[in-house]
Amino acid sequence: MAQKISGVFAVLAASATLFAVNVNAADSTLNKVKKQGYVQCGVSAGLPGFSNPNAKGQWEGLDVEFCQAVAAATLGDKTKVKYIPLTAKERFTALQSGEIDILSRNTTWTLHRDTALGLNFTGVNYYDGQGFMVKKDMGIKSAKELDGAAVCVQSGTTTELNLADYFRVNGMKYKPVVFDTAPQTSKGFDSGRCDALTTDQSGLYALRLNLKDPTSAVVLPEIISKEPLGPVVRQGDDQWFNIVRWTLFTMINAEEFNVTSANVEQLKKDSKDPNIRRLIGLDGPKGKGLGLNDDWGFQIIKQVGNYGESFHRTVGLGSPLNIERGLNALWNNGGIQYAPPIR
Repeated sequence: MAQKISGVFAVLAASATLFAVNVNAADSTLNKVKKQGYVQCGVSAGLPGFSNPNAKGQWEGLDVEFCQAVAAATLGDKTKVKYIPLTAKERFTALQSGEIDILSRNTTWTLHRDTALGLNFTGVNYYDGQGFMVKKDMGIKSAKELDGAAVCVQSGTTTELNLADYFRVNGMKYKPVVFDTAPQTSKGFDSGRCDALTTDQSGLYALRLNLKDPTSAVVLPEIISKEPLGPVVRQGDDQWFNIVRWTLFTMINAEEFNVTSANVEQLKKDSKDPNIRRLIGLDGPKGKGLGLNDDWGFQIIKQVGNYGESFHRTVGLGSPLNIERGLNALWNNGGIQYAPPIR
């Protein structure tokens, strides 16, 4: 009798597990995205090179193009993205609440954010570090000369915390002048409300473009923190986490194997390289494990390009920011960008 009861409970437990899996599958982010027909992407309120509307009102930048890559992978069309501009204070709540499907907004990966907020960072699409910008006419050459300075900083960011740490460690005092958005912070600096502006160094070059006279400001040499920036998703949906993560890895691997938006069509016809064939879905795991079409990688590369292409035209030497690759170069070219193999 005991064995029969145990058998019944085992069946019930298996049924409950199956039911839970089915419910989760029905409520998955991928199914939600397919049903609504677009990816809801949280971006910055305006940061040139990363996510910023151009003169035509079209969103562009490194973080924007990553959202387009996710749309190409999941929906087969990079244009199927709804951009939702968010301040630093709003960004995590918007993701937690389901207002957005992915946060792609120059956001630093930290222990607290990765564990306590119900969120998961999927990788790093830009290795950065915090710095300072001052007006040239101040004659300041080093951040160590900023004792007693008023510093413009954006609220709700790791930038605020790093700023406090830096001045405390160096025995200096400062007056924080706090703003809600990057554009407001830039305007505060431009209007003379502070002596220096601090944010990620890439952001300094971006914000300098919006000053009345970009040549009036200089970025100081000190890097005072590690700022690994990358896309973020909600915890509890492994399938969506894997899709977003492997979208980034696909773009990085594509650059490593010199697969570009210009040559991927020809390589699909001619390539015998097993690495390339797996990358574009001709061989290997294809799309089954992610719940995607087999050509999901091909669509990313064809419609958006590889990581190097995206970097070059948004923040790199082919853009107004004119930033060197540095740490963001591939691992085999002097940088630390590295992606696991597709196999």
